[in-house]
Amino acid sequence: MGDAHHLNAAGAALPSARTLAAVTEQLQLEARIGGYEAAHAVRPRLDGLYALAGNVLGAAADEIALTESATVAWQRAVDALRLGRGDRVLVSRSGYVSCALHLLTLERERGVVVELLPCGEDGALDLDALAASLEAGPAALLVVTHVPTSSGLIEPVAAAGELARLHGVPYLVDATQSAGQLPLDAAAIGADLLVATGRKFLRGPRGTGVLVVRRGLLERLAPTAPDVRGAEWTGERDWTLVDAARRFETWEGSHALRLGLGVALAELDGLGVASVSEHLGAASDRLRGELSALPGVRIADPAGAAGSAIVTFTVDGMPARDVAAQLAVRAVHVVSVPASHGRWDLEPRALPAVVRASIHVYSDDGDLNALRDGVAALARLSVAPRAELAGAASGNGASANGSAAGAGAGAAGA
Repeated sequence: MGDAHHLNAAGAALPSARTLAAVTEQLQLEARIGGYEAAHAVRPRLDGLYALAGNVLGAAADEIALTESATVAWQRAVDALRLGRGDRVLVSRSGYVSCALHLLTLERERGVVVELLPCGEDGALDLDALAASLEAGPAALLVVTHVPTSSGLIEPVAAAGELARLHGVPYLVDATQSAGQLPLDAAAIGADLLVATGRKFLRGPRGTGVLVVRRGLLERLAPTAPDVRGAEWTGERDWTLVDAARRFETWEGSHALRLGLGVALAELDGLGVASVSEHLGAASDRLRGELSALPGVRIADPAGAAGSAIVTFTVDGMPARDVAAQLAVRAVHVVSVPASHGRWDLEPRALPAVVRASIHVYSDDGDLNALRDGVAALARLSVAPRAELAGAASGNGASANGSAAGAGAGAAGA
């Protein structure tokens, strides 16, 4: 699709023509009549966003807050919990760097205790270990990433939610990489808080995010920096918060980008997330099978719990960043994910980086074939020099009893 084979939906998916048009038309309207006036003209569409997002994410309209990114949504939600010294936060190892850094900052500066939950044999969150950790003592928060940035893993978010409910622990689900590619129902999985971004599998514009705050938790949470969008200044030293998740919003936001997100959400709803998920699951399974059959190529997704539209792999003898760069030369766009972006996941698996390909509904056979063929060519290039070196070493060793020592001396003096 477009000018290249775009296999980076997990970074920023390609928007539809209608989504792009919604953004540009609103910007043009603002240029003609002014930003406030243009916002007033499209107010019903902006207000309708909450129901659209709620329909896709499994929440009521008043449980939705619109943000500038998933990271912003995460930070506002976690900060609102007012975590302090001794509070235990249980976290899956699939967490993203921005979320990990926030929690580790709270640990370092406020004395919050961040406990990393182990993985089971299939690579996913060990539910027995989670249950034991919850039974060991009170926890202030459980955090599980539905799909990580660093692999095609799908975490058992519903089963984790059942355990959180059983122990009365607030449950935060990071759906940044799952919203739009997997069926998602915040209520059904028991998520009290859920964050998502518009730019990935929802196919919305960059600069858009969504926060879900379940009604049962809302009254316990207050933003650390309330804004006129989410609060009313009622007296010289008094204010009241909006009785909805919108208390976490700020006045400033791009109406053009949010209208684009609305179109993307409506299009996804029209396609049906279940149908999208089935299509992407079959395509990603095919891609894993074809890549794993290539000599020197290793699938990095956990074997037992993978299945999302993200496929990660390595090529023997070639750094992941070089693989991504060489594929780009072939007009195949993937990314390299370093361990520093998913250290809790990649470091225990001794992976300094992985190549990540991520597909979407616009990915066709030509895209998948281009990736497979490009990786095959790179794998051959990587294997060839090592084979030549091995042959040369074998030749040197077989020359004569005295020649090896002479060759070594010559190499040292070169």
